[in-house]
Amino acid sequence: MIQSADDASDMASTFPHTPLCDLLGCEHPLILAGMGGVARSELVAAVTLAGGFGFLGMVREPLALIEAEVRKVRERVGGRRWGVNLIPAGTEPGLLQQQLQLCIDLEVPVVGLFWDVRRDVIARLRDAGATVVHQVGSMAQALEAQEAGAHALIVQGVEAGGHVYGRQPLGKILADVLAVVDIPVAAAGGIATGEAVARWLSQGAQAAMLGTALLATRESFAHAYHKQRIVEARAQDTVLTEDFHVNWPSHAAVRVLRNSVTQGEHGDPHTQGARKVIGEEEGRPIHLFSTDSPLRSMTGDFEAMALYAGLGVEHIDSIPTAAERIGDLMRQARAEWRRLHAPRVEMSSPVCYAPEFERARNAELIARLNELLEAERAGVRVTVQTLADIPAQDAATRALVESVHHDEVEWCVMLLHAIRDLDGKSSTRTGEFFEKAMAIADVRERLAFLNRGQGWVAKKLRELLPMADDPVLASNLTRMLDSHVENLDRVNAWMASRA
Repeated sequence: MIQSADDASDMASTFPHTPLCDLLGCEHPLILAGMGGVARSELVAAVTLAGGFGFLGMVREPLALIEAEVRKVRERVGGRRWGVNLIPAGTEPGLLQQQLQLCIDLEVPVVGLFWDVRRDVIARLRDAGATVVHQVGSMAQALEAQEAGAHALIVQGVEAGGHVYGRQPLGKILADVLAVVDIPVAAAGGIATGEAVARWLSQGAQAAMLGTALLATRESFAHAYHKQRIVEARAQDTVLTEDFHVNWPSHAAVRVLRNSVTQGEHGDPHTQGARKVIGEEEGRPIHLFSTDSPLRSMTGDFEAMALYAGLGVEHIDSIPTAAERIGDLMRQARAEWRRLHAPRVEMSSPVCYAPEFERARNAELIARLNELLEAERAGVRVTVQTLADIPAQDAATRALVESVHHDEVEWCVMLLHAIRDLDGKSSTRTGEFFEKAMAIADVRERLAFLNRGQGWVAKKLRELLPMADDPVLASNLTRMLDSHVENLDRVNAWMASRA
């Protein structure tokens, strides 16, 4: 479809350029996943020059290769920002320390991390001036990464291809994470169309991470066999499995295309004796059941290797250049964004409808809901950090705080949705209550302070309820009030028992 310059300009002006784009230094809210082996300098540079942001996939790679790939990216992209993706849990400790130091010495601008949250690694990178982006698979892990100092998060849904940490659909985990963190969040998992990009941004994500869609491009370092299998596949051809486990932590699932391994033709992957070599990469053996995927530099039995693909494979039917794919995605995303955010047509008669009054009333309601959201977000963070201060043997106190934490998360999510239903913009702030509470070292005193915060929320809810004309919102706020009153009583009873 040919668009006029004016039309294209209008669409571009309405599509969001997010704070995460500013942090990463990219034009478009599209991030190349740091796929090990696949995301090499050619693909990273192509994505970066097309306006996206690219991560070099350098998990377990030797230092010489990392240095060479970094140099090639710099030569191609000039002063644009890009990153290196590392996975501490999948890397031998000695090599990991060398990789981190090399990234620091090379002044890599952004470092992506995945799997376990390593506070020491995040702190080391931050202290060296790097921007740290952590991919997470659960709300609890997102909070842990934020508290450890990550500058931004990538939330991965179970729809993703490759290594999958969590087990929740992207829609569920994204809503939970957005409700409780106050740093930028990108969405990942099965995203392969511009329409999907626009929908996830409309739900609060600040960028979309792309794996499968950019693996199947000309610049990708994936082998032609892998790319062609993706073009031919559909979503039902993927499977989440632990069959590919060599070189990776145990019980780590991957989403791949079904093949002879997932169909059991090579026996039980977890009861094998000596490792069987099925391929080679420049003198390095590729073993059956390993996490290696077919690369340009490999030879061997590609069919039996890990053919990573997410559910978005359904929408991949060609192998274009990375720039062409990003261009198509952005055109689709802008069109979908404009459709999703088209002005609503008011059907009411001007005689009986007072739009200015309604807008003013909604603005006040949104402001009050955001005030509560900031308070509940503070409560989530206080309870998470307080759990770390409670001894494991104090089961009663841990159970109490875990229950309060669960409630705080639930109400954060509810408030976030309520604000969106009113076409409002949700706050990303965490209430000052968090820092005040965490300044109290004694757990008992901190819980007493937390209870005062619960009482403040209950008071605000009672003031807000008369404004809630919508029966669904009124019901949710009533449930929230009842929950806080119940928690007030439970914490007071606990404190009386510990007096």
